[in-house]
Parts: sequence; structure tokens; C-alpha cells
Amino acid sequence: MRLDKFLKVSRIIKRRTIANEACDAGKVTVNGKVARASLEVKLGDRIEITMGNKPFACEVTALSEIVTKETAGDNYRVIE
Repeated sequence: MRLDKFLKVSRIIKRRTIANEACDAGKVTVNGKVARASLEVKLGDRIEITMGNKPFACEVTALSEIVTKETAGDNYRVIE
């Protein structure tokens, strides 16, 4: 699954266009490397986002294409 789609589906970032813009601005890293929106996310990848005051880090635990609001958090595990 593409990185921008994963961020939107898991509700880490509200809209896919904002996720795409964050990737283009270099604010998203996957496994320590700046990532493009088209990067294929795999299980176990570590995603770090530095938007706003508070950095956010998570680990990918599932790659579900269709999720509900209640199950969106099951796609990742927050680190730190």
C-alpha cells in the first residue's frame, strides 16, 4: 500500500492530499529515510512524522484497505 494512502486510511493524517504534501516537504520518514508518497509500506516499517510541535512515530502492524473509525488504530502501534 502507498504511504500516503496508509496515512489516510489509518487516520494518522486526515486527508490524502495533506499526506502527499507532507511527504513532498520531507516531513515523513520511513525507517529513518525521507519517504516519497509513492513508497510501498510494509509490515514492521517505522514511520515518523514531524508536523507541528509534536513528532509522531509509529510502527505498521496491519495493511487493511478498508477500515472503520473504530478499527483504524489497529493498523499501527504508537512508539514513544
